[in-house]
Formats: sequence, structure tokens, C-alpha cells
Amino acid sequence: MAGHPQRPHFPTVVALGTLPTDVAAQNGTMADESAAPRRVRRRAIVHGRVQGVFFRDSCRAEAQAAGLGGFVRNLEDGTVEACFEGPVAAVNRLVAWCHTGPPSAWVASVDVTDERPIGELTFKTR
Repeated sequence: MAGHPQRPHFPTVVALGTLPTDVAAQNGTMADESAAPRRVRRRAIVHGRVQGVFFRDSCRAEAQAAGLGGFVRNLEDGTVEACFEGPVAAVNRLVAWCHTGPPSAWVASVDVTDERPIGELTFKTR
């Protein structure tokens, strides 16, 4: 209407602990789910001198820093098995890290397989 000042636009106030998707849903601006980072799960079997060289502990620290879920463990045949779950870029970064590992490791090869994500949110050493 003419003569009435336009109402100022104030940004949405977000409470601590509120997820961006919660706010978007409240505002009716929720994009389709394809906009959310796609989660993947990849299992890596690492061959070489990878036990007794802090591979598992280093892997756990790297995965936790990246916010991934999954686990890492020694296998009886001398290999290390690591399973990473999370956003594609972060999982790819950890799989790449497995090809070198910590400074004291010597990695001969890494076998990687894709798996269906299971919703694992924390990363543990087994």
C-alpha cells in the first residue's frame, strides 16, 4: 500500500544446537535431499608393514578429525582393516591417507570396497 513504510527483514535467529535443516524446514526453504552431502561407506584393507607402527591410532585420529564414523582394526594376516563412513570428500581423503599411513608405516597396497552406509557416526579402534 502506498504511504506505508516497508517492513524490515530480519534474519532468522537460530538456537544453539539447531541444525540448518531444522531452520530450513521451519522457513519452508528446505531444498531437496540431493543438496545434502551424500554419505558413503568404504572399507580399506591395508597391506604392508602396517601393524606395530601406530597405524590404527593415527588412522583413528585422522578419521575423528574428519568427523567420520567407522572403525579400524588389525587382522590376523598382518593387514589393517579400516571402514570409513561419512561425506564423500572426507571418506576419500581418509582412503587416500591409508595409501601412506603414518610415517613409520610402509604401505604396499590398499584394497577398497564400497558398502552401503549403516549410519555409523563415531570412529573407534577395535
